[in-house]
Amino acid sequence: MNSLRMRLFVTLVTATGLVWLAAIAWTYVDSRAQFESILDRRLMEAARMVDSLFTPARAGAARQAVGEGDALARVVTYDRHLSCQIWSLDGRLIGASDGSPDPVLSDQHEGFSNRVVEGQAWRVYALSDPAKGFRILVGDNLGQRRQLEHGLVESLLLTAGCVLPILAPLIWLSVGRGLRPLNRATRDLAARDADNLERVETGRMPSEIRPLVDALNRLFGKVAAAREHERTFLAYAAHELRTPLAGLKTQVQVAMQAPGAAMRDAALAQTLRAVDQSARLVEQLLTVSRLDSGGRPAAIAWIPVEERLRDLLAGMGSVPKPERVAFAPALTALEIQMDEDLFDLAMRNLTENALLMTPPEGAITWDAALGADGSATLSITDEGPGIAEAERALVIRRFVRGSRRAKLGSGLGLSIVTMALEQSGARLHLDGRDGGPGLKASAIFGPGLARRAPPATARL
Repeated sequence: MNSLRMRLFVTLVTATGLVWLAAIAWTYVDSRAQFESILDRRLMEAARMVDSLFTPARAGAARQAVGEGDALARVVTYDRHLSCQIWSLDGRLIGASDGSPDPVLSDQHEGFSNRVVEGQAWRVYALSDPAKGFRILVGDNLGQRRQLEHGLVESLLLTAGCVLPILAPLIWLSVGRGLRPLNRATRDLAARDADNLERVETGRMPSEIRPLVDALNRLFGKVAAAREHERTFLAYAAHELRTPLAGLKTQVQVAMQAPGAAMRDAALAQTLRAVDQSARLVEQLLTVSRLDSGGRPAAIAWIPVEERLRDLLAGMGSVPKPERVAFAPALTALEIQMDEDLFDLAMRNLTENALLMTPPEGAITWDAALGADGSATLSITDEGPGIAEAERALVIRRFVRGSRRAKLGSGLGLSIVTMALEQSGARLHLDGRDGGPGLKASAIFGPGLARRAPPATARL
């Protein structure tokens, strides 16, 4: 059953029917107890009425009244269901009502009892009057009592049978009316084209449907952000690759038309540098796209900083003279808690940036400072031209390059570092080198994100 309307309809009709049956059962049980109490009281009243009428002086008249059943007829009004017998205390039948069975209704002298007489069940009340010398037995046919109870149940069932067919279409219409906002939202979404990612209005939505619509709106927002991310990425790629590819084409044409080997070799060398620049730019563009998407699960771990930096440096074959990088003693046994891939990404870009900006004879140093609260600062200092103070807040943006830039720079390295650190709860700070030109780039980690490694795992 895939129809929500049909599910609700069947559920409500079934629940209504069960509630009605429960009400009938409760009414039957409660009414039966009340019937028993009322009819028992009538038996007592009938017996006392006969006792008040039957006196020794009026025994003959009482016998006649009992024989004709008039006295009992005046007491009981439901189809003469009562039977009355008057017995002397020595066991002689003095009188009985019409239709009363011949055998004695009960051997009991006082109170209520249930007896089976001539195959029929009776409820009998006995009242003895020693002063007058007789015993009165008033009995009620239990079969007639059950007919009254069953008649009540039948009337309730008949009422339910008449009401439920009337309620069913009303429930169907009510369910349809309740689902109308959902149907409106469905029609609205079905009428949209693929580019329409506007929010679905929830102002008059029922509270039960609003979470679904809110989830759809959040999904629309994510899809819109993904599309905007794709458009931005394509725009960045087209803009930044246009110049390297044009230069690459020019150098190939120069090499093809070169009159001598020296000019051809120079053009091919320039072509190779343009290819390296384009490859690095494409790699950085893909990195920015991956960071923007944020879809990769984090792999948080304690990272041995010096060991990891040395491994990263060993893998940098495309940058000039990586052996220039020095490591301060403060890095020994220092660990940072961070996503491993994001750490590699940030530190690799900081190292590459320093190597590209520093002259071949310049020095580059990695250093660290550990705070008592578990905070830490990792810094790399180079002896390049540095970044003007007015430009430091700008160069962390995408495709923004300072006035003192490297030839292979794309304007993405520091923005990649910023995004990688921010996703790990850290931040990037740029400053000038103490004592001369150069740049000091610092990755600042908050409390609890750094520690000294235990002695067993410390580097020796």
